[in-house]
Amino acid sequence: MKITAVTCVKNEGPFLLEWIAFNRLIGVTDFLFYSNDCSDSTDRLLDALQDRGIVRHLPNPAEGRNYQMEALKAAAHEDIVVDADWVWIADVDEFLNIHAGDHTIPALIDACGNPQAISLSFQFFANDGIETFEDKPVIEQFTRSHNPDLWGGESAAEVKTLIRSDFPLQYYGAHRPFFRKKLPPKKRPSWTDGSGRDVQHRFKVAANPRRIRKFPARGARDLATLNHYALRSLDSYLVKNDRGDVNREHRNFDDSYWRDRNDPAWQDLSIQRYLPDLQRQLAALKSDPEISALHDEAVALHRAKRDELLEQAEYQAMRDQLRAASTLPPAEEKLLQRLGLTA
Repeated sequence: MKITAVTCVKNEGPFLLEWIAFNRLIGVTDFLFYSNDCSDSTDRLLDALQDRGIVRHLPNPAEGRNYQMEALKAAAHEDIVVDADWVWIADVDEFLNIHAGDHTIPALIDACGNPQAISLSFQFFANDGIETFEDKPVIEQFTRSHNPDLWGGESAAEVKTLIRSDFPLQYYGAHRPFFRKKLPPKKRPSWTDGSGRDVQHRFKVAANPRRIRKFPARGARDLATLNHYALRSLDSYLVKNDRGDVNREHRNFDDSYWRDRNDPAWQDLSIQRYLPDLQRQLAALKSDPEISALHDEAVALHRAKRDELLEQAEYQAMRDQLRAASTLPPAEEKLLQRLGLTA
């Protein structure tokens, strides 16, 4: 089975090898990376991996700032995608934790009844007080998350989607595909959640703009969970903020994204079943001297960027604000305040 993962990256160098190694373990056979504006050796590491036939690496074709959608539009015409049996569109901080069978994508597909699409619900993993960036697997370091059925004030969670080659595609979205307009009901695709249940009709037909990329999470993860490590260490989060917004001077920092995802109420260690094999895969990739050196360079540049940022008062304030932030998501805190259960 040919399974192609498609992703967009900018300055993700320290995390690339883990993500590639993990996805190979779960059955991904091919990788299509789009990169833009990298300064941490991400692009050079991807080029070296491409030279060895491990990934395909292309410059992001976007002419404006809509990097992901422009890349996905282009990806739909690449042979590595066109010839795939399944396409998996995900980010480098997202890991598909499969509970079914032998914990691979083929096992998940079989458990879901081989539909034309499978949408997997996010579970956001907290920073949980980890400040220092370490060059070791993300899935080993971060183990705590929100209650799987509730995220902040929402019962619905965002999804990412595995897409079969015969899906009646209009276009790929970052979270879900969209099928051709005016498709007769009998020709609409078979589509399940991560428990093998049919997705809700209104989600399938994109009828609710507020829930166009999410649906209720309760009971949706029996066969697989999409672990999302959006925060990682405090060091890495500072670097991530610089990557996404290069000019913060004299601006107030909004910590709501961090607080929404830094709920440590629940511990989930299930993804660590992959760790022994992951370590072996990583060791195999790093046995290549050039790959290992480029990875180490990315790690060093990541730390150097952190040090550079922390020379700025704005980033010192950001760090201190995040250290002091409540681990209650804002919506939950407001509810408790209304109920008179907090100060």
